[in-house]
Amino acid sequence: MDTATPAPAANPGATPVITPAAQPATGTYSVNAAVAPLFQPFAFGRHTLANRLVMAPMTRGKSPGGVPTEDVVAYYRRRVQGGVGLLITEGTTINHPAANGYPQVPAFHGEAALAGWKRVVDAVHAEGGRIIPQLWHVGIARRPGVEPDPSVPGYGPSAIVADGVEVVRAMTQADIDAVIAAFAQAAADAERLGFDGAELHGAHGYIIDDFFWEQTNQRTDAYGGSLENRTRFAQEIVRAVRAAVSPDFPIVFRFSQWKGVDYNARIAQTPEELGRILKPLAEAGVDVFHVSTRRYWEPAFDGSPDTLAAWTKRLTGKPVIAVGSVGLDGAFKVGMFASRDAFEVKPTDVDQAAQALARGDFDLLGVGRVLLSDPDWAIKVRDGRVGEVIPFDRAALDRLVV
Repeated sequence: MDTATPAPAANPGATPVITPAAQPATGTYSVNAAVAPLFQPFAFGRHTLANRLVMAPMTRGKSPGGVPTEDVVAYYRRRVQGGVGLLITEGTTINHPAANGYPQVPAFHGEAALAGWKRVVDAVHAEGGRIIPQLWHVGIARRPGVEPDPSVPGYGPSAIVADGVEVVRAMTQADIDAVIAAFAQAAADAERLGFDGAELHGAHGYIIDDFFWEQTNQRTDAYGGSLENRTRFAQEIVRAVRAAVSPDFPIVFRFSQWKGVDYNARIAQTPEELGRILKPLAEAGVDVFHVSTRRYWEPAFDGSPDTLAAWTKRLTGKPVIAVGSVGLDGAFKVGMFASRDAFEVKPTDVDQAAQALARGDFDLLGVGRVLLSDPDWAIKVRDGRVGEVIPFDRAALDRLVV
């Protein structure tokens, strides 16, 4: 999949000059004109992505003991063979006792887990692809009884008590410092293993987002109250990560308005508030913002047709990944991944997304569920064969290798 592409920009976060997409090393192809903007190269740190398509992070729960297996290696290898320019791994937990909240989620610490991720990186690179890990701490989503140590409660900005039992611990300054250090160490390990950047998971009601959202952050110290205080934790994580990695090692920051428990939640009520959250993060060292929405095309705020991705790019000047129900005719629902009921979501074209990218609303397009059902989705879109895409269904959640 290596292509003859322009040299990366000196600034790893800069948007490159758009030039015609290079042809693959083996054979030639003709890009469907309606989606051509999605198949332009893009400068990313030390490298140039072959196209603007990004596999979004999706929890698979197939790593017993937190260690990625050979099936996990094959899963990522197969997706890059299908033509996606950048892979973002499923959420992988940092080295903190409360980081995990779900069974068989991969870890990003410990000799065995990191060796597993090294095999993933090598497999993706052997196919000419690029990959970054999503570094994750689940925050208040954790409950006592979850692996690896069932006695550990969730950690968050404020305590949560259920039936007289403290199920989430209010973090002390020492706890905050430990989590910041764990994110920085994980990012340093990602660079050491050969990953092409790292993503910080700051969305969906997990630990960084727990501090953003006033519903879950009831603190009265320097990390609570005002919007500026509620963003302090995220800024300190970004600065620590930036200091732990090379200047040209991209830091991607994923954020959302919605939470797993509340689709209507907001951390910013206006564009001005959004700027007060994101601008300090950009100044702290974020190179790319990953804007998680359930429908990428919907307006973000009343009185404007602009999406959350478009506002993010305008406010920060940084490259943006847009994501949310791309390539499918049904919006993402958390229950899809939890339910055992049968379902099917039909594929649809991405012409509208290509047009939005071309007019500058965002720079990269995150694709999730449809890549679980059809690893060759990108190639089929490129060739104008959307009608051949395999629908996303219940079975796609249960298998890794296709």
